[in-house]
Amino acid sequence: MGLEDLTNQAKEFLKSDQAEDISDKLLDGAADLANKVTGDKFSDQVEGARDAADKAVGNE
Repeated sequence: MGLEDLTNQAKEFLKSDQAEDISDKLLDGAADLANKVTGDKFSDQVEGARDAADKAVGNE
């Protein structure tokens, strides 16, 4: 298995249902932490960043 094969497998995984579930949980946790640390002062920016990251991983 070459590097190209591994790259293709990684790309396929990142667009899978499993990756979507994992990324949603991680992104939600990170957003919650960021909002807690900042006292929700930047909640709109945090949510925007969370949504942008979510679009890059998974299938939704």
